[in-house]
Amino acid sequence: MTAISDNEPRAAFRLSMLIYDTRYRSLTIQVVAMVLFMLGAGWLISNAAANLAALGKPLSFGFLSQPSGYDINQHLIAYNSQMSHARAALVGLLNTLLVSVMGCVSATIIGVFIGVLRLSKNWVVSRLAAFYIEGLRNVPVLLWIVLAMAIFIETLPAPRAFRGANPSATMYLDNMVAFTNRGFYIPKPVFHSGSWLVVLVFFLSLVGIVVFGRWARKRFEDTGQLLPTFWIKLGIFFIPAILFYFIMGHPITLDYPALKGFNFKGGFHLRNSLIALWLALSFYTATYIAEAVRAGIQAVSKGQTEAAYALGLRPTRTTQLIILPQALRIIIPVLISQYLNLTKNSSLAIAVGYMDITGTLGGITLNQTGREMESLMLLMAAYLVISLSVSSVMNWYNNSVKLKER
Repeated sequence: MTAISDNEPRAAFRLSMLIYDTRYRSLTIQVVAMVLFMLGAGWLISNAAANLAALGKPLSFGFLSQPSGYDINQHLIAYNSQMSHARAALVGLLNTLLVSVMGCVSATIIGVFIGVLRLSKNWVVSRLAAFYIEGLRNVPVLLWIVLAMAIFIETLPAPRAFRGANPSATMYLDNMVAFTNRGFYIPKPVFHSGSWLVVLVFFLSLVGIVVFGRWARKRFEDTGQLLPTFWIKLGIFFIPAILFYFIMGHPITLDYPALKGFNFKGGFHLRNSLIALWLALSFYTATYIAEAVRAGIQAVSKGQTEAAYALGLRPTRTTQLIILPQALRIIIPVLISQYLNLTKNSSLAIAVGYMDITGTLGGITLNQTGREMESLMLLMAAYLVISLSVSSVMNWYNNSVKLKER
């Protein structure tokens, strides 16, 4: 048998190798596909620009600098009707991010809780969890949003019910919170001189919790000594910020809502549309997260749990060290999809009058300016960036928690 030497000169490159040689074929297919895609996209853009020019509406984004001329009832930054359409779109984008972040956090908490209850050995608890899941996810989320809004409007008292010598409605938490049919009123933080230091210490505490958690985990893997990480992390979370809060002389105060005239003044006003959208999306998305949690836990062999018990591990440590690291491989990919679905479902906000980016840029701005193509392009780009950002963060987290093979 003749051995082939690695030093033997290779055959000269030929164009036919781009098709018949496996070393170049996949690259050739990708280049051809990319060229065809770019040509198709270029033709579509050129055709759209030509048609818009024929209609007297050439592609232009100058309308974003024009005054918007409409109000937005819920905004996180300063805004009035004399500001530009770009400012209105930014306010709508922040409203979308607000309800999306709130919804993802609450849906995760509710979904994990219901998913664990779904596996309960108590028949009643397990059936109630199953009823919640099947009852909510088989009804369109739009109906839940409208129903939540209707409940708030019809059942909560009007602001005038808080007036008079014998009011029929009362405030809660020592007159700090009020629930009305116009929205929820809660205390608003007011930042004075020196408050930035307290905020900085708080964020440094969050970094310290992450650093301490990694150090404690490495120490446990090296020595087997287990620290009470929960209580230590809790102390890191509260003590430094509270200490600096008193040292700096209470630089952060609260502005409480108070009934003045026919409505509440002061504090932070969370409109019913925001609360209804947030709760409906949270409880609806939580049903799918609960099923993902249940499937992820059930995918772990019971033999591993029994082996952990046999070694003397307690149920909490067994869940933390044995079950969750393996279940997360199944849960997190589904969780990414549900976060993306919740973010996109927030575009239904216009049904209850919550002005998100679909209601501002894709709604009133589009109708007032007549710039359909430009508005929809910006709207799609905004949702694309949000979705890719969420997916990137969750994929990074998925890679950081997945099991590493030795």
